[in-house]
Amino acid sequence: MDASITTYRAWSWHAPGEPEQLRPEDRGIVSPGPGEIVVRNTMIALNPVDWKVIAASPDGWRPGHVPGVDGVGIVVEVGDGVDVPLGTRVAYHQGLGKPGSFAEYTTVDADCALVIPDGVSDESAAGIPCPGLTAWQALAKVPAIPNLDVLVTGAGGAVSLILVQLALRRNWRVWATASPVHRDRLLALGIAGTFDYRNEGWRAQLVAALGPRRLFAAFDTTNGAYARGLAPLVGYNGHLVCIQDRLESPPLPPFTTALSLHEVALNSVHGHATAEDWREWRQAGAQLFDAVRIGALDLQQHIVTAFDDLPTSLSALKHGRIKGKKILVRTEA
Repeated sequence: MDASITTYRAWSWHAPGEPEQLRPEDRGIVSPGPGEIVVRNTMIALNPVDWKVIAASPDGWRPGHVPGVDGVGIVVEVGDGVDVPLGTRVAYHQGLGKPGSFAEYTTVDADCALVIPDGVSDESAAGIPCPGLTAWQALAKVPAIPNLDVLVTGAGGAVSLILVQLALRRNWRVWATASPVHRDRLLALGIAGTFDYRNEGWRAQLVAALGPRRLFAAFDTTNGAYARGLAPLVGYNGHLVCIQDRLESPPLPPFTTALSLHEVALNSVHGHATAEDWREWRQAGAQLFDAVRIGALDLQQHIVTAFDDLPTSLSALKHGRIKGKKILVRTEA
């Protein structure tokens, strides 16, 4: 790392509230510990989880904490025991309890760094860690039995768009809820049909389209209450996968359809993963990057904003002023 660089810019959190309450600060460079790397961020990806935790008061956060889970950049320093060459281009998903990606430099565990292959831009790479690995983890909850019907809600979002495509690779008949503006793109990917989630009759439309069949799995990206309402659509021995929330109690009476209930919590990997779990994580990331590289995985369209505008960009994401697009923040002018 350039010895002349002793400080860097970061956005810091001081109390629960709106993204605009983040404060710009200068931080001193800290050397990485064993198993860690320092990444000079070139691109920061904004995710819904970012504004959600900023509005709350996560365990372990103290005034001055730097938020942000997803980043892309260059490895500029490594700690003991790390075999990653300096200059390697990586993407990462940072644990919520650690100093995050809303900064020019971030120190992360080498385990969570995904090497970006040539042919994948920083912009595309930034769309993989949180959305892509969340979709992969959700899919891993369900057995890969082909020729069955599954539902993905909110398919205009970053996670759901990737999940739809991964589900199609399993030779499932994929149905989706989405705004009509996304309909043509989703049908072009090969899904069986889309339903406008704002139409109160969409569930009846899905049941009619299914005919005698029932859903093998429903993947929800909305909230727990919405997921609970999907349970009756899932058939015998099926699966309900909650991506955005979790259900604290079974959604159906016992001994009915024997529904399997699943929660998806990507951040939990940082506190509970084994070495083998991390190997699977990086392998999944590599497969997603390779699919992007060869043009086999479509990502949500994106816009790029400036580092100085990060709080207002995150606020625009939170309040729906920018819909259907991934917001990326470039750290360099």
